[in-house]
Amino acid sequence: MLRLPMLAAVLLLSASAAQGSFVVFEAAGAGAAAITSARDGFRTAVGGGTSAGANGSFGGQRREINWDGVPDTFADSALMPGNFFNNSSPRGVEFSTPGTGFLVSANSGQSSPVLFGFPTEFQTFSAQRLFTAVGSNITDVSFFLPGTSVAATTSAFGLIFVDVETISAKVEFFDQDGAAIFTHDALQAGNQGLSFLGAVANAGERIGRVRITAGLNTITSNGTLGNPNDDVVVMDDFLYAEPLQVPEPPVLLLLGLGLLAGWVRRGPRRGLT
Repeated sequence: MLRLPMLAAVLLLSASAAQGSFVVFEAAGAGAAAITSARDGFRTAVGGGTSAGANGSFGGQRREINWDGVPDTFADSALMPGNFFNNSSPRGVEFSTPGTGFLVSANSGQSSPVLFGFPTEFQTFSAQRLFTAVGSNITDVSFFLPGTSVAATTSAFGLIFVDVETISAKVEFFDQDGAAIFTHDALQAGNQGLSFLGAVANAGERIGRVRITAGLNTITSNGTLGNPNDDVVVMDDFLYAEPLQVPEPPVLLLLGLGLLAGWVRRGPRRGLT
């Protein structure tokens, strides 16, 4: 009778193993030309072509966010809702932060200065808007079937950091159960420089959440930093594989768990070992 719980344990282990590897695409430099090749390599690996459809869709393979479609009403100095890119422009991601919200930088001609009020610190990869958490250097990205509350996962995620001057920016991937499966630091690019960092699963891993650490400092409002000393980093384009619904547990796993539950309720038969 001990064979049943052992079978269930084996099934559990095989279902939760997600420690494969990721193919990393990265580059850094003074301007867009320095990172475009790495960005394009990531695009090719994920698939979906180069012509964007509605809501940043690339043929059902890839989604992209360049922030430039965010309306002025949700741009600096107003906060952008964390669910904007799942509800208003359904691309299957929602953002959260330990800070007070998210800012998308103002376009020229708005009342707030562009580039969060730091024109000598930042530049754009895709003009004109940039993105940052407010009062925190942490942005968590969760995935959904676009336009719904149905949890989803993805197989690839990448982004562009702006102004990584020290080892202070990174991404961390977690599976749908919250287990860490990947982490990688962004390359340093110098003042106003651009850094691309993306990773694609190559062993069937599924990403349920991405945590982005952007610098050591924070932006608290236009022209105001959390402190005057540490490196402040913001973000431009996000790219990721199309979010897919979290699959149901495998049939064999459910069968094994059912047998185990029955064995626990009944207990071993007398005379059997």
